[in-house]
Amino acid sequence: MRREHISELVCAGGQHRLNLQEGAFEEQGDIKEGALTCVATCPTVPIRGSVPRFVPDSGYSQNFGEQWNHFRRTQIDKFNGTDLSKERFYSGTGWSPAELKGAKILEAGCGAGRFTQVMLDAGAQVYSVDLSSAVDACFANNGPRENLCVVQADLCRIPFRHHSFDKVFCYGVLQHTPDPHASFMSLIPFLKPGGDLAVDVYLKGWALEPYKSKYLYRPLTTRMPRHLLFRFLQWYIPKWLPVDTFIKRLPLVGRVLGMLIPCWNYHYLPLSQQQKTEWGILDTFDALAPAYDYPQTPETVTEWFTSAGLMDIRVRLGGNGVLGNGRTRPFPV
Repeated sequence: MRREHISELVCAGGQHRLNLQEGAFEEQGDIKEGALTCVATCPTVPIRGSVPRFVPDSGYSQNFGEQWNHFRRTQIDKFNGTDLSKERFYSGTGWSPAELKGAKILEAGCGAGRFTQVMLDAGAQVYSVDLSSAVDACFANNGPRENLCVVQADLCRIPFRHHSFDKVFCYGVLQHTPDPHASFMSLIPFLKPGGDLAVDVYLKGWALEPYKSKYLYRPLTTRMPRHLLFRFLQWYIPKWLPVDTFIKRLPLVGRVLGMLIPCWNYHYLPLSQQQKTEWGILDTFDALAPAYDYPQTPETVTEWFTSAGLMDIRVRLGGNGVLGNGRTRPFPV
């Protein structure tokens, strides 16, 4: 992290400012090791690997740190040679590169930084938060940069000042928290008046979809040691992927048969076979390992935006399930 970012941070227990302890190791403007202290009595915040750590560990999100650090570059456009993350970001949010330039954006749940890169490339000032050790992958992929601050913290205790962001972006996160509604509401205070919010969640419903098979297996896989599940998928996905591709291409019955055995299959994307295999392992693990998986209906997401007092609400199907956009009310004229 950089010294200028310290003034943006507050302690997780309140909106108290933080100070950098003496003796920090700094190189070319990047504080690599050190500690932040609160002007009140909150615990000291260690800085390790250029990232302030407001939590002692990854908690319930440990699987995400494991998967993103193992497949650190897999879904990053600049490494996989595609625009898949860029296309998903702009089609989902409805934002444009022009409005991101110079904008101050809070990214709630950064993973390995696939969308962090998109926002940085547009010239945004990005403040990325994740509960898991995926922050290390995000920083390795995108830092150090003057317009990037990466922090390990709880989504419900984000250590930035309220009403200080032009936009808040949260994709792939809410359904994996203990209380998705509470997590959603925790984002609202960080928006400036007239600020934009973009979120997505998995879709809850009875329609037959290949990804629904995970709910048959999760009662077992969430109880397995994560490292065993991960190693099993590394062995099984490369062998099963060609069979799964054949099944899912079958007319009429392929959609139903593809639900029987969980395998996230991206045969339709412009990726190499190695990349398709990595994405398959990564996203199948992402489906089977998380402690929490709470899909939502569009009606529920609409109610979240409405109860938060947002305006210009737009909730629709898309992306990984349900996309939601809204805006805080501007100051009265």
